[in-house]
Amino acid sequence: MAVKRRYQDRREYMIRAVQKRRKLIKEQAIDHKGGKCEVCGYSRCRDALEFHHLDDNNKSFGISEKGYTRSWEKSKPRSGNVYYCAPIVTVNYTAES
Repeated sequence: MAVKRRYQDRREYMIRAVQKRRKLIKEQAIDHKGGKCEVCGYSRCRDALEFHHLDDNNKSFGISEKGYTRSWEKSKPRSGNVYYCAPIVTVNYTAES
C-alpha cells in the first residue's frame, strides 16, 4: 500500500518551489518591461526593482494574493504597469503623502 503524502511532509519543499516560481515570474516580467527602472534606467540589481500600477483601479489581483502562484499569462505586465527602482518608489510615495 502506498503511503499517502501530506502537506506537512512536503512543506519546506513546497515553500521553496513557490518562492522559485515567483522569482521566475518576476524575472520574466522585468525582462518583458525592458529590464530596468522606467524612470532612471537603473538595472544593476533586479531585487531593487518594484512593480507598480499607475492606476490601482486596473489592478485585478495581487501577485501573491492568498498564497497563490499565478501563471505567466495572468502575471504578464500590461500597459499602465511600470517597474521603478527602490529610490524612485520612495520619492514618489513620499511626495504623495
